[in-house]
Amino acid sequence: MNLRTNSFVAVLMTVVTTVLLGIIYPLAVTGLAQMLFPDQANGQLIRKDGRLVGSRLLGQPFSSPGYFQSRPSAAGAAGYDASASGGTNLGPTNAVLVDAVRVRTEAARRENPAVPVPIDLVTSSASGLDPHISPASAAFQVPRVARARGLSEATLGEFVAAFTAPRDLGLFGEPRVKVLLLNLALDERFPVDYSASPAKR
Repeated sequence: MNLRTNSFVAVLMTVVTTVLLGIIYPLAVTGLAQMLFPDQANGQLIRKDGRLVGSRLLGQPFSSPGYFQSRPSAAGAAGYDASASGGTNLGPTNAVLVDAVRVRTEAARRENPAVPVPIDLVTSSASGLDPHISPASAAFQVPRVARARGLSEATLGEFVAAFTAPRDLGLFGEPRVKVLLLNLALDERFPVDYSASPAKR
């Protein structure tokens, strides 16, 4: 083969692979995903009364006392920024991290002084967007949420237990509570007169 033939083959292969792998394959995969798994392909979005309130995959902040609060977030300047997913990357002896954990722990102890503070209530996850908290973190918040909603702690504890997912296949991962779904269910079952919905906190 001469130089001109080699150049033609190289250009042809570039065009073919670009069209095949850069256009046809992504469109085929996207089309199949939309047909077979539309909810997952579109981010598992949650709507309430026709309004988008969040995603099953992403954590978001809650501050009203009648809502369970998510794990702290280091994603973006204000946290919970899906376009800036990430942790703090601070080591365990870093003074900034130690101070942040201390402040969060002191605030949590004021809320519930009789119970040890779960670690995931005072530290952020690697993604900064974890939609789950541990059952211990949910239990820690039960007294506050129960007071705000006028419920007994036992009633609310049973409700939370119904929203606690077990280990996958009984072996993998940890039991967990999806905060947004729990808060939305609370509004349905035990509504309170808040001016803000879970989407607005």
